[in-house]
Amino acid sequence: MSQLLVVGTVAFDAIETPFGQTDKILGGAATYIGLSASRFNTEVGIVSVVGEDFPQEDLDMLAGHGIDLSGVEIVPGGKTFFWSGRYHNDLNVRDTLVTELNVLADFKPVVPEHFKSAEVLMLGNLHPQVQIDVIHQMANRPKMIILDTMNFWMDHTWDTLVEVISMVDVITINDEEARQLSGQYSLVKAAAAIHQMGPKYVVIKKGEHGALLFHNQQVFFAPALPLEEVFDPTGAGDTFAGGLAGFISASGGYSFEHLKTAIIQGSNLASFCVEKFGTLRLEQLDEQERIQRLEQFKNLTQFDISLQGA
Repeated sequence: MSQLLVVGTVAFDAIETPFGQTDKILGGAATYIGLSASRFNTEVGIVSVVGEDFPQEDLDMLAGHGIDLSGVEIVPGGKTFFWSGRYHNDLNVRDTLVTELNVLADFKPVVPEHFKSAEVLMLGNLHPQVQIDVIHQMANRPKMIILDTMNFWMDHTWDTLVEVISMVDVITINDEEARQLSGQYSLVKAAAAIHQMGPKYVVIKKGEHGALLFHNQQVFFAPALPLEEVFDPTGAGDTFAGGLAGFISASGGYSFEHLKTAIIQGSNLASFCVEKFGTLRLEQLDEQERIQRLEQFKNLTQFDISLQGA
């Protein structure tokens, strides 16, 4: 079976939206990526760090989804990374209320020996130097390296970020970040500029408006499914990335056509993530529901048209 190695945060979140709020709940990029990727026929391993305060039942839940946690360091006496945020009525806008790095401040990732030849490496949103360190620990260059990042690293660690971007095959960022990274307003020009920085594929996430995939002169658009209930968008981007990476790893294909299917798979899983707070919906998701909603995605954009006399 193919292997997917995920590097990112396993954390606590406290979330406030117009529809309610939570106390500390399970969160973190690697958590969402791992749960999403575990839906596919691939071996998923996480490299991360948590404190002694991290509940055993959350580790058991992740392991119960078939996720290998041998790369998750538990720091005795340490406190787990914590993020708190408040969303506005427009759920695309949020304010960060609290960020406590805690054990993440001194995180030195260690890739387990049995994952050093993983076919796919998914680098969740972390300091670019940490992402580079992980790439250097791999015994063989993975067949596909996927990178997620954010504008904070563009503002504070530009040179290191540019270095790691040059080492990857796929970058996933939102439209605002794509414009900042490239200095281009047009997303077509932005993708072309980012392509020149190294990645073969540029995935630009547009939240509730779907995602764009760019490869040379080719462009593909994956819609976001219009939903009756959107409760909490936290983790939706990571869930999307996890579905993309999980499908690629399971399929063993790395072409533009495979990436097209992968971003539909990612969008499909992200549509479940937002329906409840935190990871709850992903934990409860059954396979039949996932397949049924994939059919809805297919119907959303499928049409017949005669181009003669159009």
